[in-house]
Amino acid sequence: MTLPFDRPGPLSPPPEYARLRETAPVARVRTPDGRPAWLVTSYDAVTTVLSDRRFGLAPPGAAYPGNDTLFQDGAAHARLRRLVSKAFSPRGVEVLRGRAERLADEHVAALATAGPPAELVAGLAAPLSITVIGELLGVELGDRDRFRAVADAASGADFVFGTEEEVARAARGWEGLAAYAATLVEARREAPGDDLLSSLIAVRDAEDGRLSDGELVAMTATIVSAGYLSARNAMSTAALRLLTEGRLAGLAGATPEELGATVEEVLRMQAGLTGEPFPRYAQTGLDLAGAAIAAGDLVLVRLEAAHRDPRHFAAPDTFQPERRSSPSLVFGHGLHYCLGAPLARLELAAALGALAQRLPGLRLTGSVEDVEWVRDGVDLGPAALHVTW
Repeated sequence: MTLPFDRPGPLSPPPEYARLRETAPVARVRTPDGRPAWLVTSYDAVTTVLSDRRFGLAPPGAAYPGNDTLFQDGAAHARLRRLVSKAFSPRGVEVLRGRAERLADEHVAALATAGPPAELVAGLAAPLSITVIGELLGVELGDRDRFRAVADAASGADFVFGTEEEVARAARGWEGLAAYAATLVEARREAPGDDLLSSLIAVRDAEDGRLSDGELVAMTATIVSAGYLSARNAMSTAALRLLTEGRLAGLAGATPEELGATVEEVLRMQAGLTGEPFPRYAQTGLDLAGAAIAAGDLVLVRLEAAHRDPRHFAAPDTFQPERRSSPSLVFGHGLHYCLGAPLARLELAAALGALAQRLPGLRLTGSVEDVEWVRDGVDLGPAALHVTW
């Protein structure tokens, strides 16, 4: 079996996931570039891979000098995460809630004033996500256009399974983003503000020291990638799903709790469609759901399969915001759980709430099959989402 598997529709997982989950939840496959790998499709096995230290982000014994990101294993990752967690305070994220809601409402109001038709990626998802992440990092208002241009240039290629040309192009884009991030770090060192980057610069710990310039630049670039590119795709895909489900208008009078439940269900159903966790490597030989995995083996988890495991989600293929089920794994699990999860949920709720309030009669122009999808790194999202009302 060679990845990727065929899909019956843009928003539906490959049927092969369900077959494998029941017959071989850890199965041998080949990646798009021809490498052998294990594909993990059951909720329990996916949870194990994401949380067990016997699986790492790098092959056993591999060393990546100069890796200043959280995408590493062991003591280096633990130190970075302890330092960065000090700056990612719930209070700091919560401060952005009102601002995100106002920004979302302003963008949707502008769409409503301009009149139909409209395009939601360029008109809402992209400007909202880049503005929120810009404010989080303290990007000056006059520099937002440059900030977005640099972020866009860093997207659009697959570092994991891309061709040599795609990886080279992505590397150039990330070099540009890192260079821009370095200017942000320098500016915030000279003039600290009330923003996350200033907090990251100020973090100090008796045991872990402080973040180096390289770590600050890498962290800034990572925040831009997740906070802009991933959030943009999540927002536009969520709007698409709610429109196809006919559920957007029902959010017009939703309570914060009801809106939050809808966000969780949207994330459950589209996790894996818009992005999968980074590949893992077995650090030692082990048994996983009956499969004998050797040290060094490549292991790929599939959230689309795990989140439709009937042992953990009743009627898993139906959209049920009121469901009571196992926690979703959309932001990971265990050591590498995403620190930006509260911010992502906040932005998604702001965007969907504003659309429901301002444009309850919103509908797609054309069908879901007409939507063109583009890949940004490990994420997938609509290139454009044309709507009317």
